[in-house]
Amino acid sequence: MYKKIQYFFSLPTAGGIVLMISALLGLVIANSPLSGQYFAILESYVAGLSVLHWINDAFMAIFFLYVGLELKREFLVGELATNSQRILPGLAALAGLAMPAVIYYLFNRNDGAALNGWAIPTATDIAFALGIVALLGSRVPLSLKVFLTALAIIDDLAAIIIIAVFYTSELNLIYLLGALASIIALVVLNKTKVVQPYLYLLFGVILWFMVLKSGIHATLAGVTLALTIPLNGVKENAKGETPLLAWEHGLANWVSFLIIPVFGLANAGVSFAGLELSMLAHPVVLGVAVGLFLGKQIGIFGIVFIGEKLGLFNRPTGATWLQVYGVALLCGIGFTMSLFISMLAFAAPELQDLSKIGVFIGSFLSGILGYLILRFHPVVKAA
Repeated sequence: MYKKIQYFFSLPTAGGIVLMISALLGLVIANSPLSGQYFAILESYVAGLSVLHWINDAFMAIFFLYVGLELKREFLVGELATNSQRILPGLAALAGLAMPAVIYYLFNRNDGAALNGWAIPTATDIAFALGIVALLGSRVPLSLKVFLTALAIIDDLAAIIIIAVFYTSELNLIYLLGALASIIALVVLNKTKVVQPYLYLLFGVILWFMVLKSGIHATLAGVTLALTIPLNGVKENAKGETPLLAWEHGLANWVSFLIIPVFGLANAGVSFAGLELSMLAHPVVLGVAVGLFLGKQIGIFGIVFIGEKLGLFNRPTGATWLQVYGVALLCGIGFTMSLFISMLAFAAPELQDLSKIGVFIGSFLSGILGYLILRFHPVVKAA
């Protein structure tokens, strides 16, 4: 039994499966006799913050630390290390961000409160999308897997920028100065080639607290800390890993099997009490669902198709247009980041719940159709 459990957690699809189970569990509990206790726990306070805030502000800061480490590695020595490697996934990511935002705007342009959720359908859940591609194995060309990975990473970077620019509340100058002092200390550690993790952790925790109190969303402290972790150092760990890789690998399982599942359990819990079918036609639900399902595929597939026809770049080697379309569909799985942005965009619980329903519908349709297209597409080389 232990070997079977160990084998499951070693699978590339394991993180996505655990996240899916956690989200479904949250949804079931929120609509069961235990719903009262479920919401009471999330709303209870520990050390000045509610349990839900600890999850979304502290746990997710660790998630963004992991994302930041991945971003730094990919941009310095990975699949995005050169400008030529960044062009196609970069333009595809931007188009895949713009189209969902436009679609959401068209549905909600007459409602100022709802319009604040324009960024919800712009995100791609990298764990789900890559998990489905891993499940398909050799049916998806390696070049297309690299394209999806690079696109999702740039998508995460765009989401970070959106959160910083558009979802920041009133700023506190004193705490901002404290955050700046923490960043300077971290940069000094990096420049002097210090690799001891406890010093980075110490200033990272101080930075998180200062950012939390400053009015900027606390998760951005995780990204900032990641950017100061040395890619190389004066010494490596016992596995021969550089500091950045050691941090990334050390956090991987914690993020995949604890932080993201707990986030899904806490944030996917939407009570369907009082839900009417007519609510599925609400502009927020439609804006998010259609934005994810149609906006992502139109933006991403469209830019690749137009770019190749104009001779600007070529689609991923060995991939057919239908396979490119299937991957574009998978990018409509917005789950984790979309749910996270919905919590920032809306203060009203009813709008949060409507946006979550839209995320479920758009992500489900994108994931199922994307999987079916790639699963039953014959494995052939593009002409």
